[in-house]
Amino acid sequence: MIKRFFVALCCITLLASCQKVVVEQEKAPIIKPRTQLVVGTLFGPQIYFSSGQGDSGYDYEMAARFADYLKLTLHMKPYNNINELYRALRHGEIDLIAAGLADTPSRREQFRVGPPLYRVNQVLVYKQGTPVPKDINKLQGEITVMTDSSFVDTLTTLQKSNPNLTWNQKKDTDSEELLSLIASGELLYTISDSTSLDINRRFMPELREGLILKKKQPVVWLLPPNNSDQLMSQLLAFWHIEKRNGTLAYLDEKYFAHVARFDYVDTRAFIRAIDNKLPKYRASFEKHADKIDWRKLAATAYQESHWNPNARSPTGVRGLMMLTLPTAKQVGIKNRLDPFQSIKGGAKYLNSMLERLPESIPENQRMWFALASYNIGFGHVEDARKLADKMGLNPSAWRDIKEVLPLLQKRKYYKNTRYGYARGNEAVHYVDSIRRYYDTLVWIDNQNLLLELKEDGTQTADNRPQVSKSEQSQ
Repeated sequence: MIKRFFVALCCITLLASCQKVVVEQEKAPIIKPRTQLVVGTLFGPQIYFSSGQGDSGYDYEMAARFADYLKLTLHMKPYNNINELYRALRHGEIDLIAAGLADTPSRREQFRVGPPLYRVNQVLVYKQGTPVPKDINKLQGEITVMTDSSFVDTLTTLQKSNPNLTWNQKKDTDSEELLSLIASGELLYTISDSTSLDINRRFMPELREGLILKKKQPVVWLLPPNNSDQLMSQLLAFWHIEKRNGTLAYLDEKYFAHVARFDYVDTRAFIRAIDNKLPKYRASFEKHADKIDWRKLAATAYQESHWNPNARSPTGVRGLMMLTLPTAKQVGIKNRLDPFQSIKGGAKYLNSMLERLPESIPENQRMWFALASYNIGFGHVEDARKLADKMGLNPSAWRDIKEVLPLLQKRKYYKNTRYGYARGNEAVHYVDSIRRYYDTLVWIDNQNLLLELKEDGTQTADNRPQVSKSEQSQ
C-alpha cells in the first residue's frame, strides 16, 4: 500500500515538473512626462487677454514665468465664470487657477492658497450723477455682484451689522460687464477691485468710486486641495525668486501705477477727440510709426498737442508733435505746422530715442525711457540712470527711474549731474499720461473688432478680443 502511494506521489511530482509554470507580471503604468502647465483663468483687465500683439495680463505674465521655471509649456485655459474654474480644478482639468481672485476664508476651505501677488481694495462703484453713497445701510437700491466672487463673502459679513443691506448675484456676467452696466445706468451699484476700477475708468469715465468695503485684500492663485504638495513647494520657491528679483514690483508698476491718477474731464475729452480728430491723422500715424505701435505715437501726439496742428508753447515748440526748431531741422521737417510733416518728424525723432537707449534696458520698458527722453532730453534721462545706479536702484528699470527723475528738480541731486536741472516730475506725469491714452486707444480698437465679430457671427467665448484692458502698456 505504501509502495503504491509512493509510486503515485512520484508520478504526480514528475508531471508537475514537466508543466511550464507561467507567472503573470503586472505591467507598470506608463507615466507620461509632464509637458504642460495648464492654468485656468478668466478674461479681465489685469488677468489675461489676447491681442494681435500676443497675450498679456498680470496673471498671464506670472504664469508664463512659472511655466518657464518648471520647464513646461504654458497653456492658459479661460473659463466663463468662477464656478466653472472651481469645477475644473476639482476635476483635475487644470493645474491651478490664476484669475485675479482674492484670498477669502471660503476659498481656503476649498483649495490651497498661494502667496500674495498684489493687494486690492474692494470698493463700491456707482455712476456719476447718482447721489454719493455715504452709508452702506442706506443705499437707494441693490448691489449687483458676480456669483462666487469674493464680494459675496464681503457682503455676507457686512450684512450682519447692516440688516438693510441687499444684493443679488449674476452668474454669467463678468466684472467689466457689470461696470459697463453701471456706466450705462442699468445698474445702481456694484463692487470692484480698486485696480480693475482704475483701469476701466479710462474707458468708462462715468464710473465713480464710493465706500471702501475691504482694504488691502491679497490676490492669490488657487491650487487643488489634495496631491498638490510638490506644486505648492515649487510655487513658493518661484514666488520668493521673483519677489527678490523685483518681478512683482515691475508688474505692479506696469499694470497699475499709471492708471491710479484719474481725470474725468481729460478722459471725456480724449474719447471725443478719438471720434472727431483722430480719423484725420490715423493713416499718417500708421504710416510713419516704424518700430513703434502707431497707437503709442498717436497717444504721444495727443499728450503733446491734443491733436491740434497749430499748437504752440511759450518755449517755442510747435505743431501736432510739438517739435522744437532744432529738432525739426534734425529730422528734415520744413513746416512744423503741417500735421503730416509733424507726425513724420515726431516719429523719426522718437524712433531715434529708442535706438540710442542702452541695450541693458528691457524691450518692454524701452518706450517709457524714450518718451521721457522725448520730453526732457536724452541727457537728463541718462543723468537719472546714473543717479539711480549710485542710489543702489536699477538704472534699466522704469519703476526705479520714475522715482529718481523728480530728484533732478532738487539742487542736492542735480548739482552733481552732467546736464543739471530738469523737471523730472513732469516727465513722469508725461509718460503715465501717454500710457493711459494708449490703453484707451487699444480698448477702442478692440471694441470695434468685437462689433465686427458679432456682425459676422464669429464671436465665441474663447475668441472674444480682450485687449481692451490694455495691452497694458507693453
